[in-house]
Amino acid sequence: MSIAEAATTLFLRQGYARTQISHIAKAIGVSVGTIYHDFAGKKEIMHFVLKCTIDPDFMERDFEKPITDELFVGIENEIVALLEQTGTDFAVHLESNTDGYGFEALISDAFDLLARYAVGCLFIEKNQYEFKYLAEHYRIYRKRFFDAMHRYIRSFIENETVKPMKYLELTTTLIVETLTWWAMDRRFISYEVSDIPLELAKEVCMDNILGAYKK
Repeated sequence: MSIAEAATTLFLRQGYARTQISHIAKAIGVSVGTIYHDFAGKKEIMHFVLKCTIDPDFMERDFEKPITDELFVGIENEIVALLEQTGTDFAVHLESNTDGYGFEALISDAFDLLARYAVGCLFIEKNQYEFKYLAEHYRIYRKRFFDAMHRYIRSFIENETVKPMKYLELTTTLIVETLTWWAMDRRFISYEVSDIPLELAKEVCMDNILGAYKK
């Protein structure tokens, strides 16, 4: 397990504020000095984790050690910009009244989106009091995501490709929470994290949600 992997688990499960460098060192079986050889401090590890979430290729770069926060100037604004762009991209098919876009594609896209940014989203959720700027914008993003899901599903009901729902808003919540648990929580913060492959988790979601609501 790498420093970033151990830190991710600890940041998500016990919180950033409660996690100490010694906890990370213990989790991977190295000395505290080894951690400081690679990273200048806990903040740098946290920013490294978030940067790799929004830019997976970042992890493959060669870095001078220890990694300092000079690499992460403006990262919070970068995350906010990504949230805004992602929300816009996710809702793009609403502009054409979902022509050529169906319920199955929506559920697939929603799962992939939640899985792709799971670490970053969960980090903000679990550490919202320490990172208020990110939390404020993340709440806006979550509302945009839910509103887009709600509008998509209502559109599919109107074109009769999805079954009518007596409580549309609540059922949308159920669908979103199901996708969130399987794409995000199950992988990182569930009581018993399982080794179910992500592809299988998506298949389970797709089978059950489509089976329940698609005509």
